[in-house]
Amino acid sequence: MSKKNQKNQNKKNLSAKAKEVNYNEEKEVGRATPWSGFGNLDSLPLSRDIKIGKFEVNLNGVELVKDTTLELNYGRRYGLIGLNGCGKSTMMKVIAERQVPIPKQVDIYYLDREVEPTEQSAIDAVISDLAAEVARIEAVIDEITEMGDPDEVDEQLAELYERIDALDPEAAKARAGKILKGLGFTAEMQNNPTNSFSGGWRMRIALARALFVTPSLLLLDEPTNHLDLETCVWLEEYLKRYTKILLLISHSQDFMNGVCTNIMHLQNQKLKYYSGNYDQYVMTRAELEEHQMKNYAREQGEIAHMKEYIAKYGHGSAKLARQAKSREKQIAKLQEGGLTEKVVKDRIFTFHFLPCGNIPPPVLMFNNVAFGYPGKKTLYKNLDLGVDLDSRIALVGPNGAGKSTLLKLIVGELQPTEGMVRAHQHLRIGRYHQHLQESLDVSLSPLEFMKQEFPDLAPTPEIIRQQIGRFGITGKAQTTPIKYLSDGQKSRVVFSWITYKAPHILLLDEPTNHLDIETIDALAEAINDFEGGVILVSHDFRLINQVAEEIWECKGGQVKKYSDGIFAYKENLLKEILKDL
Repeated sequence: MSKKNQKNQNKKNLSAKAKEVNYNEEKEVGRATPWSGFGNLDSLPLSRDIKIGKFEVNLNGVELVKDTTLELNYGRRYGLIGLNGCGKSTMMKVIAERQVPIPKQVDIYYLDREVEPTEQSAIDAVISDLAAEVARIEAVIDEITEMGDPDEVDEQLAELYERIDALDPEAAKARAGKILKGLGFTAEMQNNPTNSFSGGWRMRIALARALFVTPSLLLLDEPTNHLDLETCVWLEEYLKRYTKILLLISHSQDFMNGVCTNIMHLQNQKLKYYSGNYDQYVMTRAELEEHQMKNYAREQGEIAHMKEYIAKYGHGSAKLARQAKSREKQIAKLQEGGLTEKVVKDRIFTFHFLPCGNIPPPVLMFNNVAFGYPGKKTLYKNLDLGVDLDSRIALVGPNGAGKSTLLKLIVGELQPTEGMVRAHQHLRIGRYHQHLQESLDVSLSPLEFMKQEFPDLAPTPEIIRQQIGRFGITGKAQTTPIKYLSDGQKSRVVFSWITYKAPHILLLDEPTNHLDIETIDALAEAINDFEGGVILVSHDFRLINQVAEEIWECKGGQVKKYSDGIFAYKENLLKEILKDL
């Protein structure tokens, strides 16, 4: 086969592949290295933009994305949004695997897991692929140079040479160190082996590697999940300067407002595009839907009026019958031209916390409490705090300041080295944290799990169905093994389990991870309606603003009340961060 015919055949194969992408959930994606790199450039045009028609994604026989257009333009930062379970993460994995015809000179970095725990230092892990990446870029330069017309490739070559300059080994370590510092690593931590860090910190190292590489297409799925508020602000500032293509899944409206230039909404199996950040998307969508509903109402009114005329006069005199026939043709013409569809609102689930009953204060008291981990510096000292059923508290402060430790002291998982934590004898505490999903028996369905946890309810499954239904686990999802549920659905199962115990105080440690924006709003409403107390640790500024009445800052061994509000706290963080960017 000639080279020309081979090119045409490649194009046909790629075009066909764009029509239907089947992604196997069991297949690992980007596990060994998330760097997709480059390949043979013969089959695709030299373009930094991505546009794919007839884009479809199927998972286990279920159509998630159907007959739509995927378009990612160079220099834009896209926020990919949609309800939990609609297929956002699966779609991102399909792109990362190049199961669709993406121009081969567009290199992809997909961040979906932490770095491996090894003896390699954090900073060396960030720059570990440096030589290979430079070699890949040089190979692409050679291929582009051989393709002919310099006018068509000059811009591409200029960018690739800039990439090589940015990966200069002499400056690489300093740049990697600066990124790690922004993500919360001290100079000492940067030289510690990766196996000395928790999974959350290794995820930060993986994020640092992704930012260091600066690929043409950077894919980030919930990058803020393991970050504190300070690091979220740093990442927001860093990403808003990203000059290539960024495709981002995030549950934080505030974060997307700061980063995104465009919003991509996956709704009813279609991709819809909006210019601007999340707030602008909300306004534009509302205006478009209002206009759509007006057109829908007008068209349906006209059709109803014509049908009424036809029914009334269709069998009358010859003149009236002709007029009725004319109206039938008008209806057919309208239908043929395409009628305006009725606006279908997203299905939003509501959260509901059970009544907990009242207990008299004091409910929970810290009396002159001190705590330090064995062999380490004292973390807290002289803490005198009180929590009651009307408390709405947000704990803020950098990682390592002791927010999660404070929650562990409250539930008795840790004991003070000095002083006492005193709780009312009838106090029930419900604690949600990021790792509870890992304790689920994923072979069970939500219904089976709840029966196992609350055996007294086994004879009354309708009560269990009602309880998990309050958290959006409805229909077939109630009897589906948990391992097949989305992360957001798993989170709802955990919430259902915790709240059925009717706790007096909810301790919520990063409850928004894996929840979509609409579900987070539902969670905020449920917290505000809850009759008990709440202590919240979250990197979501908007959620804190919605529910917190007090902000406690954990810093320097103390817990102090911050009186100026959470967005004033963010502004103060930003001032410090901008000094180093």
